Amino acid sequence: MNKRYYSLYTEGREASVNIYGDITSWPWLESDVSSYNLSKEIEGLDVDTIHVYINSYGGEVFEGLAIYNSLKRHKAKIVTYADGCACSIAAIIFAAGDERVMYDTSLLMIHNAWTHARGNAEDLRKAADDLETISETSMNALKAVANISDEELQAMLDSETWIKAEAQRDDSRRTDH
Repeated sequence: MNKRYYSLYTEGREASVNIYGDITSWPWLESDVSSYNLSKEIEGLDVDTIHVYINSYGGEVFEGLAIYNSLKRHKAKIVTYADGCACSIAAIIFAAGDERVMYDTSLLMIHNAWTHARGNAEDLRKAADDLETISETSMNALKAVANISDEELQAMLDSETWIKAEAQRDDSRRTDH
């Protein structure tokens, strides 16, 4: 059986990618998305536009950052769509779009990085420091597309914020870019 962890197809000079599952380095389900598999295919696309349709609760941050970077470095125009929800690291992938589309029934969810930790006090302090670094990296992707202050964005990440389509439309109408 040939497992597909996402859907990618081309028509003419355009490609469409559906990310409709968990973003993980260990794909088990047909809907799971691995950066290794997806990035290889994205890299090989000779198209002018890549449409990326997302409905994902997120997953592993480094897998998502690799997908984000793979999309950002491609020469094609990237259009991302929040088809349902783009949560956690899937929201960062959504931010990779040169154009980003949300519907009235779409949601993004952003938050600071999470982890599971064990060990002694020094291990836990290091884990907290590492989480701050990882969160800053994700925040950089969001800062590139948000017209809000760093403090406002950090407050949104701290409170695990759900973002509706109207917020993006309101943001795109701002003239203080």
